[in-house]
Amino acid sequence: MGKLAEKFNLKNKASLEKRGKRITLICTLLMLLIVVTIIAMVTVKGMSTFVVNKVSIGEFLFKSDWQPTSVDQNGRPLVGALPMILGSFAVTFLSILFSTPFAIGAAIYMVEISPEIGKKYLQPIIELLVGIPSVVYGMIGLTVVVPIVRDIFGGTGFGILSGTIVLTIMVLPTITSLSIDAIASVDNSQREASLGLGATRWQTIYKVVIRAALPGVLTAIVLGMARAFGEALAVQMVIGNTSIIPESLTTPASTLTSILTMSMGNTIPGQLENNVLWTLALILMLMSLFFIALIHMIGREKKDD
Repeated sequence: MGKLAEKFNLKNKASLEKRGKRITLICTLLMLLIVVTIIAMVTVKGMSTFVVNKVSIGEFLFKSDWQPTSVDQNGRPLVGALPMILGSFAVTFLSILFSTPFAIGAAIYMVEISPEIGKKYLQPIIELLVGIPSVVYGMIGLTVVVPIVRDIFGGTGFGILSGTIVLTIMVLPTITSLSIDAIASVDNSQREASLGLGATRWQTIYKVVIRAALPGVLTAIVLGMARAFGEALAVQMVIGNTSIIPESLTTPASTLTSILTMSMGNTIPGQLENNVLWTLALILMLMSLFFIALIHMIGREKKDD
């Protein structure tokens, strides 16, 4: 009886394992199907501008006239997306430029200088900032940042500068949190070896810890860029949403996401006005895939090291 019971239990375990493998395989294939479907859908609809409406890719990417309901003297639609593309890249790179030094400095302080204060007080605050909805950041930008920019620089207060400030505050917790993990993962033996060779505390942090944590810090920066590039609502509330190339950082501008969120509900599927918005979405998706590929490249280099 004991042997029969043991065989029965083994069969049950084997059956459960097979069932578990099937369930996980189905879930994985379902996720893969969803991802492929989304990519295919956005690609097909995004390419309709060039395939169906016969718009030149060069004109779409490098012209600055954005009036999808109008045509020029030659009968070609005015769908130059250059102002939105430049606006998206401008607010993304400027926000990363401003937020990265503060994020890395905060991470160094919380891990290397005062870890007790960092874990007890600062880390909960950073986690709270990560969880704040983007619309709240947009409201703060609209009621605080825009008036300050208006008072200091003049104009309406709406523009790339206001969008950059809001995005800097938004991506700062993300980059800080991931940088903390990267710096904390550096083995203590490297710190001890550096100090044992006579290096000062700051030399150890700068030349040993930061260099060892650099792949993780770069990953944090790229993830921050991905969030900044894809942010819609908060930027829309403070950038001005004008589809022209801005003359300065304080004049109204627009981004890919702001135009999408404002215009998608006012177009008819299948029409040029709707197709060009899908093309903007395709550009956003391609940039997201680029950021993901960049993160994988950084991770691969880290493994090789």
